[in-house]
Amino acid sequence: MIAFQEFAMRKPLVLFYFLVFYATAQLVWWGVLLIDAQPDRQVMIIGEGLFFMVIFVVGALKLKKAFLREHKRQHQQQNFLLAVTHELKSPLASIKLAIQTILKRSLSDEQRNQFLSNSLKDIERLDDLVGNVLIATKLEDLRYNFPKEEIDLSELVQHVAGRLQIHSCTTQVIKTEVEAGLQIEGDRFAITNVVTNLIENAVKYSPPCAHVLVRLAQESDQVVFSVADHGIGIDDNEKKLIFNKFYRVGSEDTRKTKGTGLGLYIVKTVLERHRAQIKVRDNVPSGSVFEVKFPLTNAGLLTTAEHLTGELAEDKSIK
Repeated sequence: MIAFQEFAMRKPLVLFYFLVFYATAQLVWWGVLLIDAQPDRQVMIIGEGLFFMVIFVVGALKLKKAFLREHKRQHQQQNFLLAVTHELKSPLASIKLAIQTILKRSLSDEQRNQFLSNSLKDIERLDDLVGNVLIATKLEDLRYNFPKEEIDLSELVQHVAGRLQIHSCTTQVIKTEVEAGLQIEGDRFAITNVVTNLIENAVKYSPPCAHVLVRLAQESDQVVFSVADHGIGIDDNEKKLIFNKFYRVGSEDTRKTKGTGLGLYIVKTVLERHRAQIKVRDNVPSGSVFEVKFPLTNAGLLTTAEHLTGELAEDKSIK
């Protein structure tokens, strides 16, 4: 498949180079003929010829760059479609098997509940995937504005972290340090998708049973949400690329993790529409830390002020 794609790409490039060479040779030949016919205008002919040659070469290089960019985009879209197909088939096959087992076998209540629980998790995976595709489609329209509402981000983060918690290990995989009562203004569905993508990525690229630390706290007039993992980490030259559409860390040939390449693109774009910022840095001793800073809403400021007033009142009553 890869060899065929390389051949399909090489063929038009060979034709492109041939046309450029042919046009250049023709230009030089016509220049020689003009100089022979009008030797008194030799300087003007050479000057105009060189100027035209520069324009021609620059245009050819830009055309080649556009062709390579379009070819890369088509390749990424093809990988995306293959990834989506795989991501859809896997949970659907699992759900189908669970339902067939429930219908064909005599199971205890505990076994039936386990199958139903696993099916529910697969349905949530499908829901997350559909949500990613839906938001990515909306983001294509630059005129689209997310509906805004007051969101209890503390409650949202705890809910998503609890839903994504993995129980295959005896130790807790997702650990949370969430300050209560922090509110922001935004689209609940989109912000839920952002939190889900960041936590899912941390779990996906971490070793089995490795801890993922999810934090949410107020710093001055901002709400800071961070996800830290001890996974494979991200090279410095890829940190600027990971938020591009369809981009995935690592090589297509050696990558083992699942994904569509939309998650971080959606995260970055949704946060920009919500006046929030995201940064990625290295974790110690290994892994990555994604840090998001949201502007604190008036409601959030009021909640914080009430909380501080209550603490001061308690201090006075103790004294």
